Amino acid sequence: MNATIDISYNQILMLIQQMPIRSQLRMGKALTRQNIRAELTHFLDVFHTEELSEEDILAEVKAVRRERYGKRQ
Repeated sequence: MNATIDISYNQILMLIQQMPIRSQLRMGKALTRQNIRAELTHFLDVFHTEELSEEDILAEVKAVRRERYGKRQ
């Protein structure tokens, strides 16, 4: 059975501030990990393409490396 509670941001913040420091830090780390995961997923979704293959990318990398190596000599 699921239950939901309607509480505000300030109420959540007050509850967290009552927690021991270590628990607050763990909460912060968990939220940070969740945010990073969400941003990465969004980034991958936005830039996902079927137009480039791994072979195309490797060929371009090799071409750029050849060009840069040629400039050094």
